[in-house]
Amino acid sequence: MLRVGLTGGLGSGKSTVAAMFARHGVHVLEADQIGRELMQPGRPVYQAILDHFRHYPDAPPMALPNGQLDRPALARYVFATNRLDELNRIVHPAVIAEQQRRMQTIFRQEPAAIVMVESALIFEADRGGTAPGQGRSFDKLILVTAPEDVRIARYVARVGGGRTLSSEEKLAFKEDARRRIRMQIPDAEKAPLCDFVLENSRQPEEMEATVLHILLALKKLSAERLDPNIP
Repeated sequence: MLRVGLTGGLGSGKSTVAAMFARHGVHVLEADQIGRELMQPGRPVYQAILDHFRHYPDAPPMALPNGQLDRPALARYVFATNRLDELNRIVHPAVIAEQQRRMQTIFRQEPAAIVMVESALIFEADRGGTAPGQGRSFDKLILVTAPEDVRIARYVARVGGGRTLSSEEKLAFKEDARRRIRMQIPDAEKAPLCDFVLENSRQPEEMEATVLHILLALKKLSAERLDPNIP
């Protein structure tokens, strides 16, 4: 068994890379998806978020009429008020506990499995104290990088939803991207702490070849753990 962390800043394309690994048999757990599940009505994380932020008089309504958490409003608020760490202290421990539970389920069924956690904030959660030791909980770490202008363009395209944006919207989305990037640890600091660094601005076939090269190394390590006599 092998626990792999896949991380990268906003717009780095780590989800694309994760999908490539998944196509080749790696079990991928998406931290964001797990977080969304835990924020559903009736879950403890959902209630904890509402209970925490309703005490701030400047906080907007956090729940929609249908009871779902208004995640965009929550995100805008915590970024604008510098309260992101408060949200992370609620969400991160629960997400990590669920990741661990799912990993153990997979390993019981498939001892040689490679389980990859895709998360943008592996190092940030560790440094910020919302999940101490998170980076050290993986056997291997992969960092996905891309030039900042590429990352910003990807973010703008994603939040724009494919529609034609006005100049004002583009500027606002670009500034939002830059603000979010500034809140993340620079790739230059993360790279020396990772086992593999994958630069994600090349052609898809080049990316696929790099993913396969890394996967071979991961499979070899997983096999060695099951049988230490393998050369």
